[in-house]
Amino acid sequence: MMKKKWCSLLFALLMVLSMSAQGDAKGNQNNQGAHKFSPEKFDEELQQFITKEACLTPEEAAKFFPIYKEMLQKQRSIFFRQRQISRMKAGDEANCKKMIQERDRMEVELKQIQEKYHNKFFNVLSPCKVFNVITAEDKFHRRKLRQWSGGPQGNNGQWGKGAQHPAQWRGQPGQGQRPNGGQQGNNTWRQ
Repeated sequence: MMKKKWCSLLFALLMVLSMSAQGDAKGNQNNQGAHKFSPEKFDEELQQFITKEACLTPEEAAKFFPIYKEMLQKQRSIFFRQRQISRMKAGDEANCKKMIQERDRMEVELKQIQEKYHNKFFNVLSPCKVFNVITAEDKFHRRKLRQWSGGPQGNNGQWGKGAQHPAQWRGQPGQGQRPNGGQQGNNTWRQ
């Protein structure tokens, strides 16, 4: 279940990155000084964050990140295929079923890639450090999504552009519910 959420989060992040890159490309036609998404900078920030959060030594990082980057390349090719399917118009019941089954196959393929590479990670890192890497990656992606959506920024917990902190939802007249209707069981609400 956690792997599915992790995969969904990674997919959502890649979709946001794709939209951000497209938006920046269109915006830069009119405004040359606009901020442009850099996949290289993103990967560098991710690597630094994982190294720090998982407490990787320089030797561990040197062994780990080439394997990690190989995994990301394989995952990105599947995310690209998923994005292509999501843009297609199904038309009829048979095509809808076929597209759903193809997405299901891709989800299984993503899980198989994760499992294969997690086992490869064990050859260069302890299981505890692999776990820390996985949670650090998840944390990094959540922070980036919040940052791009105007949520809390970085480590300082500041909220951007008029966003309300979740703690403010409680105790205000007419507000006392979480965004998902107050349900905690599905873990869709996080701080």
